[in-house]
Amino acid sequence: MHPWKAIADRIQGVIGASFRPAAPEPVSGGCINDAMVLSDGGQHFFVKLNRGDGVRMYEAEAEGLGAIAATRTVRVPAVIDFGVVEDAAYLVLEYLQPGGRGGDEALGEALAAMHRHTATQFGWHRDNTIGATPQRNAWHEDWLGFLRERRIGYLLDRACALGGDARLRDLGDELLHRLPELFGGYTPVPSLLHGDLWGGNWATLASGEPAVFDPAVYYGDREADLAMTELFGGFSPRFYAAYRAAWPMDAGYTQRKDLYNLYHVFNHFLLFGGGYARQARAMASRLLAQLR
Repeated sequence: MHPWKAIADRIQGVIGASFRPAAPEPVSGGCINDAMVLSDGGQHFFVKLNRGDGVRMYEAEAEGLGAIAATRTVRVPAVIDFGVVEDAAYLVLEYLQPGGRGGDEALGEALAAMHRHTATQFGWHRDNTIGATPQRNAWHEDWLGFLRERRIGYLLDRACALGGDARLRDLGDELLHRLPELFGGYTPVPSLLHGDLWGGNWATLASGEPAVFDPAVYYGDREADLAMTELFGGFSPRFYAAYRAAWPMDAGYTQRKDLYNLYHVFNHFLLFGGGYARQARAMASRLLAQLR
């Protein structure tokens, strides 16, 4: 039995008003969760569904959305409720109507403003997920140590355990050893990051305002967010120009962006397999070639 009626009852209890929706409208585009819109014609809510043990993932996502919202820099959907009903985990969010045009420049400016919210260390107060992969966020004073232990090194170990070959291991180990060579003269600050900022995780709303979704929040080098925007596309030159006008990038970013995107390519190998191991080897080889 689909749990949407039980979820509708939960929503009604939270909002303190009658909510009797019609049958849910499925939403496509996600590969980790099932998604739907519940509407009674006047009120609309976006709902994610997963297995019951996915509730901790939703709890972390709700906290991440709250952290971004607290900066008052970029729009995110408000969290209505999350929990478990009928053995299904659910997350209910404000439904933000997409469909506006533009928003690119405003997003660039807003992201730069969000990145100016900083912490004293790298990481976050809790772990969360990147897609369905656990993302380790324990605090670390040193960015290179964080990359080795919580990001590149952690997913390299998982990728090699799940079928990555010896060549990937050798390239990854050499790259981790030589990380300092990629950061000469550049000292990252712990900026609040979206953490999973690809083209499918932002939209221009009908109002013309940009909004971001599905974060994997932590405090890290702001270049990591910018690098992911370049991995799969979906961001215009206006976005990058607006960001750089608000906060210029270090010259070494053009080299380091492959390093940051290697983390996401490792993750795609874990999630989807296929040619992502080959892509990871190519990226690591390219980075090391620039250091020789």
